Amino acid sequence: MPAALDRLLLRLTWDDLDLAYLRRLVELARDEDLSGLGLRQKPACTGDQSTAALAAPPRLGRAHLVARTELVACGLPLLPLVLSAYGPRRASVQTLVRDGHRIAPGQILATLEGDPRTLLAAERVALNFLQRLSGVATAAAAHVAALGPGRTRLLDTRKTTPGYRMLEKYAVACGGAWNHRLGLFDRVMLKDNHLALLGFTGRETANLKSKIPAVSALAAAVARAKKAAPELPVEVEIDRLDQLPEVLAAGADVILLDNFPPARIKKAIAAIAGRAFTEASGGITLKTLPRYAGLGLDFVSTGALVHHAPWADIGLDWQT
Repeated sequence: MPAALDRLLLRLTWDDLDLAYLRRLVELARDEDLSGLGLRQKPACTGDQSTAALAAPPRLGRAHLVARTELVACGLPLLPLVLSAYGPRRASVQTLVRDGHRIAPGQILATLEGDPRTLLAAERVALNFLQRLSGVATAAAAHVAALGPGRTRLLDTRKTTPGYRMLEKYAVACGGAWNHRLGLFDRVMLKDNHLALLGFTGRETANLKSKIPAVSALAAAVARAKKAAPELPVEVEIDRLDQLPEVLAAGADVILLDNFPPARIKKAIAAIAGRAFTEASGGITLKTLPRYAGLGLDFVSTGALVHHAPWADIGLDWQT
């Protein structure tokens, strides 16, 4: 029997994220802006030189974060962390919507209030987080809509911005899609490069004389993985139907059908016959997603949820 479905489905929530790590991430973004973090040669002047040039800024500032276009909000709980990174109790935020909510153009997401020097210094860092994460959530929601209702669930991948993986996967979940494995630690996933490591290249496995030992090596790896880490689901990527029997016999929990056209996916699902969960991946885009609905797949995965996501258009409007 394949692994239970709840071992394969995950949607990160805000409570799953490490606040200490997020604070460090915010501080890195702050220090890039204020002191040139990342440069070998540090700047002679640091800090917000633009605001410092103002003669007498007002003692209290107030601004709205406003959606310029329709979007799915994400990243609002980061705003207090951003403001506090510029000095405790200098500014506060009142969020007016929740992550995962669809927002209309012109709608206010949050109101910032406090020392205007703090608000001006924090503006770009706050918007960078909010626009990026809302962009991913909005893209994820569009892909979910393209796939449509049914049994097939849409998954993300590990193609994420280094250092931002958990935030981007959280944004995917806010958009209504699901998270695939979070890293190398929480699932065994055997792909073509693992076969290559064993000496079986794509050209060799296409040869009739070498495909049998290649498949046997893959099946043996499944068996070893299930023995070494029985608590983890095991997923195996295949690119040919003749790989199925041995991989299924070895007890793979998920079969990843790599670059299978819909007609071949139907044949694979019929051959698997419920003995493992099925996932399609490989070059799947917003335009092609509807072709995978109704085939009987358990999952469709695509990195486009993150790496093709445009930034959401959100602005900061000062109130006078």
